[in-house]
Amino acid sequence: MNPDDLLYTPEHEWLRRPGEAEGSVRVGITDYAQEALGDIVYVQLPEVGESIEAGGTCGELESTKSVSDVYAPVTGQVVARNETLDATPELVNSDPYGGGWLFEVVPSDAGQLDALLDAAAYASHTDA
Repeated sequence: MNPDDLLYTPEHEWLRRPGEAEGSVRVGITDYAQEALGDIVYVQLPEVGESIEAGGTCGELESTKSVSDVYAPVTGQVVARNETLDATPELVNSDPYGGGWLFEVVPSDAGQLDALLDAAAYASHTDA
């Protein structure tokens, strides 16, 4: 079940607004994505202060099955990263919409969020 209060990308990231920092959105991967990846054993996240470009690779998730890229859902500056995942990457599996969040970014243009999917559109995307 995809939470209705989130926005989604076709690459299986979710965004929650607002994030903890002013003007930011919190980013994670969906339950669908974590299930497809399997047990996550290592997380590489963008650094605070790093500029990321929508659609560009900004991190990696390593599972017992494979290594998967994390794509930037919007262009902007990273203002927080989930340091807890360094020691407990399995939170991405056990709590993908809560404690398993990845990073926060301040979009360079808030209008970018309008192009993202709502829960129903994401559900249709994953059913295809």
